[in-house]
Amino acid sequence: MKKQNDTFMLGGKEFSSRFILGSGKYSLELIRAAVENAGAQIITLAVRRTNTKKNENILDYIPEGVTLLPNTSGARDAKEAVRIARMSRELGCGDFVKIEIMKDSKYLLPDNVETVKATEQLAKEGFVALPYMYPDLYTARDLVNAGAAAVMPLASPIGSNKGLATKEFIQILIDEVDVPVIVDAGIGRPSQACEAMEMGAAAIMANTAIATAGDIPTMAHAFKQAIEAGRSAYLAGLGRVLERGASASDPLTGFLRD
Repeated sequence: MKKQNDTFMLGGKEFSSRFILGSGKYSLELIRAAVENAGAQIITLAVRRTNTKKNENILDYIPEGVTLLPNTSGARDAKEAVRIARMSRELGCGDFVKIEIMKDSKYLLPDNVETVKATEQLAKEGFVALPYMYPDLYTARDLVNAGAAAVMPLASPIGSNKGLATKEFIQILIDEVDVPVIVDAGIGRPSQACEAMEMGAAAIMANTAIATAGDIPTMAHAFKQAIEAGRSAYLAGLGRVLERGASASDPLTGFLRD
């Protein structure tokens, strides 16, 4: 079957899970659920918050074998993002980095121009650059040319759980760029994750939708199932959609003929 070896590559590493846990509302229960119930093989962490409490370190929660994806949360321009990425490497977090640059504190929308600059610099320094971006085709192409290993368009504002508000623009990226498209931010329901995977997304990043659920392990498992179902549907090839009218699922020729 097609799905048996259905993996994707990032920075020379192969991943079979298409769920990525985003940084933000961390807890031991959430990380355990993401790994055990959702099958996460990549977990992001904000470098500036790896040790925010006296006796607690987020790194202590992340199991061995899970790929760390430090992010540059808090950076307001390319220079700050590059500095944070270098810091993460110095701390032993590896070469993967999610580039987040936001000047706007109200909507937390990414600055695409500064993100392209940071991506180019970090890719030159050997980082596996995964830029968070507002879904714009020209920016996506610039990011690929700058050396991005994937592009990470937002579905809707961070933490909003509003779903695929930028669906049509994400579809354009999926159709037109030659690197994995990882849908990031705003996915609030398993059904929305499934829909994004049906579109051809390589993976889904989520945090708030699971972290704020009434039953975290069950919701994590629901996301896993939804992502797998959406991927299977994409690989199978979705059925046609009629613009108007109807089409019988069974032939009507000779129906109830004497």
